[in-house]
Amino acid sequence: MSQNKSNIIFIINPISGGKKKSDLPVLIDQYLDKEKFAPIYTFTEYVGHATELAEEAEKKNYDIIVAVGGDGTINEVASKLVHSDKILAIIPFGSGNGLARFLNIPLNPKKAIELINTGKHQLIDTAELNGKKFFNMAGMGFDAHLSSVFAGNKKRGLKSYVQLGFKEITTYKAQPYHIEIDGQQCDNDAFAISIANSSQYGNNVYISPKSSLTDGYLDVCIIHPISLVKLPLLAFQMITAKTHQSSLVRIIRGKHIKIKRNAPDAVHLDGEPLEMGEELEIKIIPQSLKILTT
Repeated sequence: MSQNKSNIIFIINPISGGKKKSDLPVLIDQYLDKEKFAPIYTFTEYVGHATELAEEAEKKNYDIIVAVGGDGTINEVASKLVHSDKILAIIPFGSGNGLARFLNIPLNPKKAIELINTGKHQLIDTAELNGKKFFNMAGMGFDAHLSSVFAGNKKRGLKSYVQLGFKEITTYKAQPYHIEIDGQQCDNDAFAISIANSSQYGNNVYISPKSSLTDGYLDVCIIHPISLVKLPLLAFQMITAKTHQSSLVRIIRGKHIKIKRNAPDAVHLDGEPLEMGEELEIKIIPQSLKILTT
């Protein structure tokens, strides 16, 4: 590795977002400032591989570790960089790119590579749910159910996700939850509960428009039981970033959240589904990740 340049490794998910990335090293070679950086490229081969590669890279003499993919790929890489002196960079290649959009990281690969040349970075908050880290959004209820069903779907991309969503939403029922936020307790039936570190799911669909990555808080977004006839209204409020003014959504800010539900079920961490038990504990980890920004 170069002693005079910053060492940078690109961890590339070749299937994220259903987008081709085989020519990305050529693009990086063309637009990355070689006077500043000595790049290495590696492609993931299976689920969890990005985590392994990031863990290995964190222990070596890399200054910047780049996640090339969607929010799930970013989660795998960033999970190994919390409280590290390494800097996370992102080249967005997902279906939604929620975290990248919040940080104003260009979706155009050329421009995202050029952003890395600036070297500008900041510390952001991260979070964990039952000990597992997330960075953009976690959730339970309908969005976790949909993520779980979508994970088994052969077709990828936003179009397939939306089509599946319309199918699943007609039969999904709200669930009861006991919620404790910084010691304050409430019981709610909810269609979904999102724990927001940033403001949006992705694709500029906002669940918590006032969220911040640097305020030391999470926003618990409770979507009330909703009839199909009101779904267009909720969708409109999400795409116009008005959910904080909606009667369909209750948003409560907190640092330490406990949620109890009736049975084990799906949750999602940055869009990636997994099964967890009845009791869920969520915590904010303030100022814990160095990330390259605009």
